[in-house]
Amino acid sequence: MRMLPLRTASAMGGALARTFGPLLGATKTARRNLKKTFPEKSDIEIDDIIKKMWDNLGRTIFEYPHLDQFKFDGPDANVEVVRNELIVQLRDDDKPGIFFSGHFANWEVLALAAMNEGIPIHLIYRAPNNPYVENVFRQRQVGRGELIPKGSEGARQAIKLLNGGGHLGMLVDQKMNDGIPIPFFGRDAMTAPALAQFALKFDMPVLPVQIERIEGVRFRITCYPPLPIRKTANRQDDIKAAMTNVNKIMETWARQNPEQWLWIHNRWPD
Repeated sequence: MRMLPLRTASAMGGALARTFGPLLGATKTARRNLKKTFPEKSDIEIDDIIKKMWDNLGRTIFEYPHLDQFKFDGPDANVEVVRNELIVQLRDDDKPGIFFSGHFANWEVLALAAMNEGIPIHLIYRAPNNPYVENVFRQRQVGRGELIPKGSEGARQAIKLLNGGGHLGMLVDQKMNDGIPIPFFGRDAMTAPALAQFALKFDMPVLPVQIERIEGVRFRITCYPPLPIRKTANRQDDIKAAMTNVNKIMETWARQNPEQWLWIHNRWPD
């Protein structure tokens, strides 16, 4: 894929995924999630979202070898950043911080946008079961911040980096079995509380970043003002309130672009 032009690789990935993805077992999970989330939509509308979701996922995978070719400036720019000054504020405030988003469009663009403004983001991720896939994660991180695996060891690594004024990048839309139940599309979803825990511990800004695929390999990143994190005498209530707000944001973005979210993820308990 690296030998192909970015646009060609992306288009090829989209074509393969939208052709074969709907035939895979994971599509059953996507269809179940979509029917429960959008009961007003017809089967034809659900099938259309699923096909476009696979197209987006295939494009994202085949764009991985070309991440260093994404451009933010100049006539060939294919990534537009809205409210870019909010990224600059986090860079210059002499505090640690968190950028968060979800598995929308090509979610790797989040780290690229921060790096374009001189912020090496340390990414928290779920380590893949396949060691070869793990190597892909490691290779794409060359020259950026550190990769932080989820879990207790990763939490200690993240705290150390935040103590040093670092910035974390977090995708907060996946299920965490030992998380806390937080409403998401009207149903409780087990949600990782780490974002709120870090924010309360370090009293730092938490920046929501929406990622959208406009067309082909053209993207728009929209930065929103830092999330207000309430700090009271009841820490557990504060964590729940913050993560409830985060899930509301994820829900809003998923409603706006349902075809660009990862519906094949088993987000809710059966």
